[in-house]
Amino acid sequence: MSACVPTRHNRTSRSSRPPRASGVKRPHSPPPPRGGRFRIAGADVSASITVFLLAVPMSLGLAVAMDAPLQAGLISAAIGGIVAGLLGGTPLQVSGPSAGLTVVTAELIQVYGWRTTCAITIGAGLLQILLGSLRAARSALAVSPAIVHGTLAGIGVAIALAQLHIVLGGSPQSSAVANALALPDQLGRLRPAAPLIGALTIAVLVLWPRIPGRIGSGARRVPAALVAVVTATTVAALAAPGIARVDLPSWRSHVLPEMPHGPVLALATAVFTVMLVASLESLLAAMAVDKLSAAPTARASASSPPPPGSPTTPASSTPTSSAPTSSAPSASPSPPSPPAPPVRRADLDRELRAQGIANTLSGLVGGLAVSGGAVRSSANVRAGAQGRASTVLHGVWVLLATGLLVTVLEWIPLAALAALVMMVGIQMVSLAHIRNVHKHREFLVYGATITGVVLFGVLKGVTIGIAVAVAVALHRLARTRITVTDQGGEHLVVVRGQLTFLAVPRLSRTLGQLPQDGSAVVELDGFFMDHAAYEAIKDWSTAQAAHGGRVVFTGRSGGRIAEPASAAHSCCRPWTPWRNHHCHDEPGRAPEAGHGPGTPCTGARPGTDPIGTPHDMPHNTPTPTPAPASEPASAPGSSPSPDVAPGRDPAPSLHRSPARTTGPPVGAARPPVGAARPAGGNRLISGLSSFQRNTAPLVREELARLAAEGQRPSQLFITCADSRLVTSMITASGPGDLFTVRNIGNLVPLPNAESGDDSVGAAIEYAVDVLKVESITICGHSGCGAMQALLGAKPDPQTPPTSLWRWLRHGLPSLERMASRHHAWARISGRLPTDALEQLCLTNVVQQLDHLRAHESVARRLAEGTLRLHGMYFHVGEAQAYLLTEGASSGLELDEVFDRVDPGDPADSGELERAGI
Repeated sequence: MSACVPTRHNRTSRSSRPPRASGVKRPHSPPPPRGGRFRIAGADVSASITVFLLAVPMSLGLAVAMDAPLQAGLISAAIGGIVAGLLGGTPLQVSGPSAGLTVVTAELIQVYGWRTTCAITIGAGLLQILLGSLRAARSALAVSPAIVHGTLAGIGVAIALAQLHIVLGGSPQSSAVANALALPDQLGRLRPAAPLIGALTIAVLVLWPRIPGRIGSGARRVPAALVAVVTATTVAALAAPGIARVDLPSWRSHVLPEMPHGPVLALATAVFTVMLVASLESLLAAMAVDKLSAAPTARASASSPPPPGSPTTPASSTPTSSAPTSSAPSASPSPPSPPAPPVRRADLDRELRAQGIANTLSGLVGGLAVSGGAVRSSANVRAGAQGRASTVLHGVWVLLATGLLVTVLEWIPLAALAALVMMVGIQMVSLAHIRNVHKHREFLVYGATITGVVLFGVLKGVTIGIAVAVAVALHRLARTRITVTDQGGEHLVVVRGQLTFLAVPRLSRTLGQLPQDGSAVVELDGFFMDHAAYEAIKDWSTAQAAHGGRVVFTGRSGGRIAEPASAAHSCCRPWTPWRNHHCHDEPGRAPEAGHGPGTPCTGARPGTDPIGTPHDMPHNTPTPTPAPASEPASAPGSSPSPDVAPGRDPAPSLHRSPARTTGPPVGAARPPVGAARPAGGNRLISGLSSFQRNTAPLVREELARLAAEGQRPSQLFITCADSRLVTSMITASGPGDLFTVRNIGNLVPLPNAESGDDSVGAAIEYAVDVLKVESITICGHSGCGAMQALLGAKPDPQTPPTSLWRWLRHGLPSLERMASRHHAWARISGRLPTDALEQLCLTNVVQQLDHLRAHESVARRLAEGTLRLHGMYFHVGEAQAYLLTEGASSGLELDEVFDRVDPGDPADSGELERAGI
């Protein structure tokens, strides 16, 4: 069997690994602690004040929800900020009283009393320190996300039910079930003061972040929680002076922990429960902070965006971060600015140890249990925090407030704090998480966990969720249906479900009953095959061939999974010649060898293995895309794979052309810098020979069908002629999918424009009126040489304009739009454009969409509702696509934002389906 020996990529070779002393960490290792002095930046001070104003009402509200001393909430907020902030592995994460432990702590206080609850908090902290020292933080995240988010959602439901009673003017019961049953009676004893204050608080919380325009942009700098509590306090002081308010007892009455009293097993269970919930909440929040801080300008998002028409780099300046392309001339770039320091990943083990130390200290001084909070942390990041100084200072401000602002805090109505905490509980039931678990077919696990937490408590709910998850996994593994149909001398064997060792006896018995010299088609419809099932199928196939039988393996759509024998001799994938043509660049090797430099390939055994193995997989086939473990591989849009291996998709969908591909070949090495490359003519000949030898046999049937039926593309794709933009690669499309128009700068001249170009207009008219395309996409890209030329100096008026400049004049409206104050800045979601060149590339896409709407055929189809327009931006260096928001693509007066296209299951990617890509 053939076996390809891939070489190391340059980025993973030992010589390219950074030394340990360099401070640059490897991708999967935690970052080292930052050395040097504790630095306080101005942005950290302002961010700390923002978080402090959010943390005080939340801490008091959580203390009220837990029926704990109110000082305990402030103590835990101060310790969480100072101790966890100084020692934690996530510098921007803000710790404080745990919302996830609200129900657990309330039950512990009711059963054991406050002093024993503090001792339990100490035990949980010591256990966290131990687990962090054993580097168990990453293992904690191995729990199914459906269970984790189901647990937090169940806690959120319990919090909301309990706080609803306080909002209605009553007192919460001991459990979520009791709160739900007591709700009708509470509604019967309703008094208007507390519900109205609670409703006012909720209304401000909901509406404050949604204030539109520049007023809203400035207002959002003040936390909604602070505004809601201040508003409710002011209204209550004027309209309801007798309403129940915060009562901070004297610090002289503050009690410290005592030795716990009670059954040892029950106390150990309580310690474990507090540790589990606090750790999961902290680690999930740390991962969320990692994602937020990964955006280049996430920490500066609190600052208002530049006014329209005021780019960070003047339109007439020369961009500094993009090299000119061969498609257009450019001015000499200025020296590049120094790169921003890489964002350090969270050290989860260090974070877990810091949370343990904070919990231990908080319990010792009579505070609540501490955990990292996603709400406080996201506010810290969005307020512009630069380091851990913001977190620490927020704790200092809370500590000062506990001694200096007691009189002010005692004016806050309890109904306002209850409404604030109730909204926190409601937000813990995330619709995004529900959609995600439903997409991965884990909603049963999610629902069982929520139900268990609400009915029986956190620990029992988690246990129920794990049990249901195991049962679902076993059911999926054991559910395999095998049917045999005689189709006039040929037997069709359909195998639906996963092929594991559990199905091997039934599979072997079924296959053994078929005639050994007959013809059989085996349709494999599943997404997993283990080694036992693979060996059983392969042995049976070999025995059939030895007796003169014929076996064909197919997927659900009927596409064959076997490969031609001639294709097993090459390690190159013919759909990736764009990778520097490495298959033809090795000196001294004939083109027929088809190997990249340093990529030796052993001799291939003649013949065809119908269900290839991982080590003999034909490497000249399109790169397969494994389906997610929870989705059938035959879902529409999945990439084809011509063979099956243990643990891989045995039956990918082949309903599209075999020309699909998703990335470069695994193990392909880039030719050394300066290595000799064949001349253009030789490279063209060798590439054509490679196509005829390796690719043509795979696509001949599909191209013959297209030749007979004619083309019926679904979309017109207008993009730049830049050689780095490979449309079929970035859209995962094949023959017959795209009607493509490429020109310098992806420009669309206005109809009847002076010095216009009728070729683009003719292509648009033909695609819209004759081919009846359903969508038109205009795709710009980073580092566009045409846009760079527009930013440069205009040609001398005394010199006759060249053909290139006459064409680039169609891009002048984009330059004017970028400098105009009447148009919003086009921008990328999550960050502003890096420089004037990227801003112009984005603006040009929006402007050319306006030009496109001016064409009569396009305007008519848009009015009929049978055509859709899309804007797209492709960042070449990041290999990342961005889509213009649907409203902006339709010409509505909305923000022109290009949203990032995230990787995912193509069958479930609604955004890509809407874009027609």
